[in-house]
Amino acid sequence: MKAHRIEKTLTEDGILIIKDLPFQAGEAVEIIIIETQARPQEANLYPLHGKQLYRYDDPFEPAVPLEDWEVLQ
Repeated sequence: MKAHRIEKTLTEDGILIIKDLPFQAGEAVEIIIIETQARPQEANLYPLHGKQLYRYDDPFEPAVPLEDWEVLQ
């Protein structure tokens, strides 16, 4: 079984025209039409752009000094 996927936008109510399908005349095909979810057009691709910058002088040092850990006492 061959499958072929096409996304189209209807230009008129109730009318859909599909051309250039990869099937030959006489072949039986099944057509299933599923409405796609609307993609957000205004999605922010850079959500941190323009936000406050943070600086980590030593990011691998523990935030709590080692002598304050009860486990190490």
